[in-house]
Amino acid sequence: MSIWHNEEFTSETLNTMGQQTMTAQLGIQFTETGEDYLKATMPVDERTIQPMGLLHGGASVSLAESMGSVAGTLCVDWQKQGVVGVEVNANHLRSVISGQTVTGTVKPLHIGRQTQVWEIKIHDDSDRLCCVSRITLSVINLSQAQQAHARQKQEEAGR
Repeated sequence: MSIWHNEEFTSETLNTMGQQTMTAQLGIQFTETGEDYLKATMPVDERTIQPMGLLHGGASVSLAESMGSVAGTLCVDWQKQGVVGVEVNANHLRSVISGQTVTGTVKPLHIGRQTQVWEIKIHDDSDRLCCVSRITLSVINLSQAQQAHARQKQEEAGR
């Protein structure tokens, strides 16, 4: 059984909605949608490395927060509510060298009316676990201006 409030979305829709955001700037691409998870990739390149040529921890956290926020948004009525991050943490378990692509998988730990908690696991090209992150989101009611912006983004994405 699907956890998503509105199931009429695809990876392509999510990528279109992320255009002109930090998600797009980092090369994050949603690649798979399941009944209770999303997958996305991020290149380890000049946008996401630190001076030693390794994946920057902040880039991993950006991938995790982006994935958790998108997943959280898909669990509310986009026309009336949104989600905002209130806490994010990450354990960096393994280095990833430039030239690889990391893949994140986000799954819910808790989906409530006021808060959501999501776990994001990030793996390297060899499917080794590199980072485990958790994000807590607050569910908020959107103002009229925010509702109009949400509708515009949905229309641009072809929904």
